[in-house]
Amino acid sequence: MIKHIKPSYTINQLPADSLFENVPRQVMKAAFSLVKPQPFPRASLVHTSVELSEELGFSKEDLNSIAFKQLVTGQWTPGHDTSFAFNYGGHQFGNWAGQLGDGRAINVGQIESNQGIQQLQLKGAGPTPYSRSGDGFAVLRSSIREHLCSEAMHHLGVPTTRSLSLSLSGEEVMRDMFYNGNPAYEKGAIVCRVAPSFLRFGNFQLFAARDEQVELKQLVDFTIAHHYPAITSTGIDKYLAFFQEVTTRTLDMILHWQRVGFVHGVINTDNMSILGLTIDYGPYGWLEDYDPGWTPNTTDNQHKRYRYGAQPEIGLWNLWQLANALFPLIDASAPLESILDTYKKQYAIKHLEMMRAKLGLSTIEDGDAGLIAQLLSLLPKHETDMTLFFRELMGVNHEFDPAAAFSQLHGTYYNLELMTATVQQEWHEWLSLYVDRLEKESAFAKARLPLMQRTNPRYVLRNYMAQLAIDKAEAGDYSVVEELCQLLRNPYVEQPNMDHWYAKRPDWARNKPGASQLSCSS
Repeated sequence: MIKHIKPSYTINQLPADSLFENVPRQVMKAAFSLVKPQPFPRASLVHTSVELSEELGFSKEDLNSIAFKQLVTGQWTPGHDTSFAFNYGGHQFGNWAGQLGDGRAINVGQIESNQGIQQLQLKGAGPTPYSRSGDGFAVLRSSIREHLCSEAMHHLGVPTTRSLSLSLSGEEVMRDMFYNGNPAYEKGAIVCRVAPSFLRFGNFQLFAARDEQVELKQLVDFTIAHHYPAITSTGIDKYLAFFQEVTTRTLDMILHWQRVGFVHGVINTDNMSILGLTIDYGPYGWLEDYDPGWTPNTTDNQHKRYRYGAQPEIGLWNLWQLANALFPLIDASAPLESILDTYKKQYAIKHLEMMRAKLGLSTIEDGDAGLIAQLLSLLPKHETDMTLFFRELMGVNHEFDPAAAFSQLHGTYYNLELMTATVQQEWHEWLSLYVDRLEKESAFAKARLPLMQRTNPRYVLRNYMAQLAIDKAEAGDYSVVEELCQLLRNPYVEQPNMDHWYAKRPDWARNKPGASQLSCSS
């Protein structure tokens, strides 16, 4: 038994499902259903995020204890009938899907840490009343991807849920990886996720869609009290302040996605955290060659709704749906629309600020927006590695001529020998403008490299890297998982012994399943 794990306060403060039957069904007028994790007698703990465990107050003795393994695999919970699954709905690919809920995620307790109260949630711990046609389990490959990416995003400075541990369930799980009629058994796994809350836009949407206004108000008041305590207004003003804060946090999160080249892959409203955290790491990916139209999700190949370039727009669309859900508490559309308008205005301002930082520009010049727009239109004309490009651009300064600057960037282009003369000339022209712009930064020359270094990561979790870790782990070797965890703890710092990861995507990974695109199957 680990003493500082407590039952979540959620079960005493939100309306509960009155039934205890763990079968798929519609759950009315309830925020959650009590449900026990599946017994896994052969479960084993294979990796722990030691840094996060220390933040949460676990000792080394705790991590080596049977009790810790039982906690993160669902074999022990702090109290009888205290673990639960959330009830929520959502828009999936733009269409209202009705009730969805935690189909394979079970909240098992909370910890009061230096960062405040943190909830523990097990993903893959068994079926819930919201499992619908799913089995409630998860497989090793998708669990490794979530475990690695949660912590990688945290160290990149991107708001995110986190991952405490990765475990094998000891069971096999049937999955059709690409929904192409080729199901196979895979190793089952469990990730212990950590966040102040796992509430999503969809929790609020479901109550509103069912006209369960008493429960909706109760949920909003609960969320403000626990997660937005700085809001001290009352009545309608309180709910507008809440929506403004959620809008601001969502915008901040998506700007970080754009900054590091992260593509979520499934930005449904049920995958939008009410705290502005990145949640649900499914078919995500990082831009390798800069392509605003790219999505890692094979399910989205036709319409590319969730492509990199559309993420800011989708964030706004999802906020519109949340505004619709909150409307019964406000009964006026104009103030909600005003807040949504601030999202559009602030995105334009903050995106420009972010791109200035990526280029190492500390001052403001009238031509900056044009310089940035020209760069963003040029990057996709020939495959250019986004991460490497902005890091190598640090090596260009105001003394370079365009030819020398272009030479500095040679290693960031895929198949440079195939770049047309026209595109090369466009690069020379842009680099000439950039070098001229750096001349105006001479007073801030010393600040430029630190600014670029802390804005542009040197290492990100490319899909092929995650796939290499998965391939090893499926053979029982977790050394690459550990190596990537260590690498990604310091993504902005040069790590000479790790620089085999500072490289373009290898050719073998261009079309390899798992290393290029992925499905939602996990």
